Amino acid sequence: MGQYILMKDSFLADVEHADPQIYNVMINELNRGRKGLELIASENYVSKAVLQTMGSVLTNKYSEGYPHKRYYGGNEYIDISETLAINRAKELFGAEFVNVQPHAGSQANMESYFALLELGDPILAMSLDHGGHLTHGHGVNFSGKFYNFTSYGVDPETKLLDMDVIRKKAIESQPKLILAGFSAYPRELDFKAYKEIADEVGAYLMADIAHIAGLIAAKEHPDPVPYCDVITTTTHKTLRGPRGAMIMGKEEHETAINRAVFPGMQGGPMDHVIAAKAVAFQEALQPDFKDYSKQVKRNAKALAESLMENGGKVVTNGTDNHLILLDISQYNMGGKKAEHVLDSVGIFTNKNMIPFDTRSPFDPSGIRIGTPALTTRGLGTNEMREIGELIVKTLLFIDDDTTLDSVKYSIHNICSNYPLYPDYTILR
Repeated sequence: MGQYILMKDSFLADVEHADPQIYNVMINELNRGRKGLELIASENYVSKAVLQTMGSVLTNKYSEGYPHKRYYGGNEYIDISETLAINRAKELFGAEFVNVQPHAGSQANMESYFALLELGDPILAMSLDHGGHLTHGHGVNFSGKFYNFTSYGVDPETKLLDMDVIRKKAIESQPKLILAGFSAYPRELDFKAYKEIADEVGAYLMADIAHIAGLIAAKEHPDPVPYCDVITTTTHKTLRGPRGAMIMGKEEHETAINRAVFPGMQGGPMDHVIAAKAVAFQEALQPDFKDYSKQVKRNAKALAESLMENGGKVVTNGTDNHLILLDISQYNMGGKKAEHVLDSVGIFTNKNMIPFDTRSPFDPSGIRIGTPALTTRGLGTNEMREIGELIVKTLLFIDDDTTLDSVKYSIHNICSNYPLYPDYTILR
C-alpha cells in the first residue's frame, strides 16, 4: 500500500501519482523536520495558510510590471494581492514605500545598489568573516566584482562593533553608501549612530535586516526605518513568511528602486509567493506575533546561557537577538565535522566563521545557532536549556555511541512533545 498524506486543500495525493520520487522527497523532509531540532538561524516554519497560498493557482499567472501597470492582461486579482502585500508591509514597518517583488535577499541587495549607485562606486560594509553577508562585498560575489567595497569588522577583544572605528573607516574611504546589516552577529545594531556617520561623509545609509526583520516588526530590535534611505530584507527567517524578499525605505527612492527591480533586474514576479508574503504580513500584524518575537529572544538568551554554563564558548558571551555563534575550537574539530555530528543526533545547525577565524570558510571554527523555528514549534526556555546541554555533550563525546544514543533519545522526547504540523498525517 502506498503512502498518502492528508492535508486540507492540498494536492499532495496527486503528486504521489504524478511523481512518486518528488512526493517521497516532501514526505521525507516533513519527517526530517519532525524528528529533529531546527536550529539554523535563517530558517523557520511557515503557517499552514502560507503553505497553502504558496501552492495555489496564483502560480499560474504572469504579471510583469506593477499593480495597474502590467504588461499582461487578466491581472485584476493579482493586483489586489500585491497591493495587500505592499500595504500590510508598510503598516508593519512604517515604511514610506515597499516593493514586494524581489525573489531573494541577494536580488534585493543588488537592486538597491543598482538604484542608488553607479558601477564601481565605493561602499562600506561588514566583512563576511566578521558576520557580514556575501552580498556585502565579498570578492566571489557580484557585489565585490561590481563595486569598490571597504570592510569593517568587530573589536578583537569584545567581538562587538565599534562605531568609532566604523566612523574612521567611513572618513578614510568616503563611501557613497554605508551598509548596516549581518548574517551572523548576535547583538543589536545602532542605526542612529550609522545615520550620523552616513550624514557626516555624505553617504546613503542602507540596512540589510534579513535576519532581524521579524524582531524589528515586533519592536524587539531598534528600528532602521527612521534613519535609512533603503532597507532590504528576506521574508522568511524571523518574519516567518515564505522564501522571498522585499525592499522598503524613503519615498524619494521609490521610483529608482522600482525600476531597478523591474525591468532592471527581474521579469515576472512570483505571484503565489507575493500572496504568501501578504498572508505572513497579516499574521505579523497580530498581537501574538509580538509575543512570539519576545519568546524568540528569551529562548536565544536561555540557550546561550546554557551553552556557557556547560563550558561552551559563545561569541560576545551572549546574544541580543535570535542567533548565537558558538566557538568550537576547544573541541578539536572544525565546523564541518561539528555540523555533521550534530545532524546525526537530530540537532540541525550550520558551520560558520567566527571573527578572526584562522580556519577555512569551508571548515570554520564555529557553528551558528538560532531559535526562530523551535520557538514557532512551541519550545520554551526550559527546553532551550536542555538543548544547550545536549549540544555541548554531543561535541564533547562525538565518538561515544552510548552518549550519542542518550542525546538522540532526549531529542526524540522533545520532538514528541512539540509535534511539527501535527494536523498533517501520513498514513501507511
